[in-house]
Amino acid sequence: MSKRDVFEYALVRVVPRVERGECFNAGVIVYCRAKSFVAARTHLDEAKLLALDPGADVPGVRAALHGVQGVCTGGEAAGQAAGDDAGRRFRWLIAPRSTVVQPGPVHTGLTADPQAEVERLLDLLVR
Repeated sequence: MSKRDVFEYALVRVVPRVERGECFNAGVIVYCRAKSFVAARTHLDEAKLLALDPGADVPGVRAALHGVQGVCTGGEAAGQAAGDDAGRRFRWLIAPRSTVVQPGPVHTGLTADPQAEVERLLDLLVR
């Protein structure tokens, strides 16, 4: 059996109208300290977004989700977080905020392949 490492993950939620509190999952962020790994994958269900808020800014939500992935990638795509290590970028992304795109609570697990966890969790919890 291959070595399994602890990983943390948080869902990325879309809250079209913050005052109503309705939300749906639109992505997942996975962090594995042992492998200095952080990655995010997103999937926006536009029909669900527009059902909850017919006036939603779909391009704006898409841009915010793309930004989450950019921070995980690092480099120029990470903006101010470009020089931060994987752990700091993860902690920045999971910090509570009251915007349309919000992080959910952090959960933990064990994995031998953090990249595979990103895909598995996206399929299981988002798509």
